[in-house]
Amino acid sequence: MQQRLASYLGIDVGSVSTNIAVLDSSGQVHDSLYVRTQGQPIGAVQQGLKIIKERNQALEVKAVGTTGSGRQLAGVMVGADVVKNEITAHAVAAMHVVPDVKTVVEIGGQDSKMIIIRDGIVTDFAMNTVCAAGTGSFLDQQAARLNIPIEEFGSKALASTTPVRVAGRCAVFAESDMIHKQQTGHQMCDIVNGLCQALARNYVNNVGKGKDIKGPVLFQGGVAANQGMKRAFEEVLGCQVIIPAHYNVMGAIGAALLAKEAVADKPTRFQGFEVIDYSYLPRSFECDGCPNMCEVVELNINSQVAARWGDRCGKWAY
Repeated sequence: MQQRLASYLGIDVGSVSTNIAVLDSSGQVHDSLYVRTQGQPIGAVQQGLKIIKERNQALEVKAVGTTGSGRQLAGVMVGADVVKNEITAHAVAAMHVVPDVKTVVEIGGQDSKMIIIRDGIVTDFAMNTVCAAGTGSFLDQQAARLNIPIEEFGSKALASTTPVRVAGRCAVFAESDMIHKQQTGHQMCDIVNGLCQALARNYVNNVGKGKDIKGPVLFQGGVAANQGMKRAFEEVLGCQVIIPAHYNVMGAIGAALLAKEAVADKPTRFQGFEVIDYSYLPRSFECDGCPNMCEVVELNINSQVAARWGDRCGKWAY
């Protein structure tokens, strides 16, 4: 009989990707998964868990944690033991990999964030959710417009020795400036390199404005796969930038570590892998009980109300 592996599950549901990490009892990554959310977080979580189950037949899940913009929804779906924000999850994962980390640069599909850590404590953080410049979706868009596979974007940038200066303060201006540079005859690799440098400058000047940025610096999120962005950050920050082995699922790793700590020896609330076959129906309504006009989210599982959230007073809490 196959021995069952005691494991801890972390689920990070974002706007672009849904990531799952499976850790063993020592906190090492046993398996991980990165799937596109495609506007359907429920389907993405079910698909991800199905793949994890098929790849790991003997998992004994001891605890589950969720994070990301869809953390509450995912938490109700799977029966999470802990639901935490992205800042906490990414910081915990970073300190697990590099205990003395001082700065975390995290760039995902739709937003970017910086976390300042001192002596194992998050002392400051900032997020950029206003402009898309520098995020993964913007890089995807530019790679498609330039007819370059996103996987080759970084190597193109590394081939450049004389980058052109691209305006990176705004996604619209960056794109129009790149078109201008193409029309004036600049090499493609120099334009790509210039874009990487512009995005790194934009990030440091906006998200990192006023922050005490010190090394070690960890670069996390899907954009960390771009070696051109790594080099650009090293040039802008003037220090080495570390990319962890599981850079694209660090939020999920952090969620799993937090779940492991929260549960200790208590039984998990995990509903089991059977949730991949459950029927989920989310809906929302506006409460007119007071001037707050809260939007209340309700999730039905197998035609039964499973949870409600979003109200400030707790009137609809379920």
